[in-house]
Amino acid sequence: MSEKVQLTHPQGKKLASIDRDKYEVIRNAILKSLDLKDALTHKELYAAVEDYIRSRQIPFDGSIEWYMEGVKLDLEAKGILNRKKEKQRLLFALKDSKA
Repeated sequence: MSEKVQLTHPQGKKLASIDRDKYEVIRNAILKSLDLKDALTHKELYAAVEDYIRSRQIPFDGSIEWYMEGVKLDLEAKGILNRKKEKQRLLFALKDSKA
């Protein structure tokens, strides 16, 4: 049985617990994707995360988008990611980024 990570939500809501291995894959993909860009929309972030996983041929069972959403919210709650609305678009960036 693999170790689990309890996801947190920026508004204190309860989220799922997921396998640590899946958490780390998605977390690394999000951080690497945002490290290369100032900010990304949700759609752009999902495409970048999916590309990160596929291009490295990382085996991943389950919905990448579902796991990405949970881990993204967890990173927001931990103060690692910023969420910003700009011109009717929701953007995500690393906390120390300009976005």
